[in-house]
Amino acid sequence: MRATSLLCVLALLTGCAEEVPPTSVQDYLDDPITLEATVVRCAVNRSETRYEAECVNARQAISIIEAKEERYRRDAFEAESDRKRQALRRTQRAAAEARRRAEDLERRRKEAEYLAQFGELPPRDEPAETVDDAATNAPSAVIPAADDDTVAGPFEEVPAIDGGNAPVAGPAPEGDIDAVREELRRRAEDSGSQ
Repeated sequence: MRATSLLCVLALLTGCAEEVPPTSVQDYLDDPITLEATVVRCAVNRSETRYEAECVNARQAISIIEAKEERYRRDAFEAESDRKRQALRRTQRAAAEARRRAEDLERRRKEAEYLAQFGELPPRDEPAETVDDAATNAPSAVIPAADDDTVAGPFEEVPAIDGGNAPVAGPAPEGDIDAVREELRRRAEDSGSQ
């Protein structure tokens, strides 16, 4: 009887003893060494430890870690892609600006070429600076000073003989030549001051 009562007391004590709870997923996330040891232990006997609580929790912790790493890789890849897209956009904007400037320069060159045929300088976008007329490539007209000894015949515009619209030089009244010289002098001074 004593043996039976002793066995009952022992059974009661073992039944009342608390069972150690399995390691949680969060514990495995906090302690990677324990996680690695559990994964190795569970991998040795997969068939026996397949549904063991610690092995299930270890597999869940591994899945969470892999998902975090995948998210980190994806974010890093997106950031790198964004940097490359920004660089490509900057390159495209710079190329478009360079193309626009080249077209503008070509247009100005053609305009200057066209105006040079008529002895005119192209208009400037920049503020006017003093420019030495001898240094420019555009042809210019030299207006002689009016001398009293010089006798230049006065001319007027007469319709062309062939019926075209080009003026032909012909004699003009004496009073108009002084007005023309004065106008040419004024224009020369105006263009020289600009």
